[in-house]
Amino acid sequence: MGRIRDLVGQAIEAGYLSLAAEEQLRALLQVKNEPEEIMAFMRLQQAAMTGRVRQESRELIERLSS
Repeated sequence: MGRIRDLVGQAIEAGYLSLAAEEQLRALLQVKNEPEEIMAFMRLQQAAMTGRVRQESRELIERLSS
């Protein structure tokens, strides 16, 4: 399992957060993390909110509801 910063970097670079990466992030966020890891997660949240990163989970929900 990677660090939060690694997963965030990959997602931002790709512009996409896969279900697998999202699950890894959930697991990593269950334990105590360094402030840098939390800041990286916050950057990912901001990127998702502004549309710079698409989330596979949200796309699946949208497809199922349409």
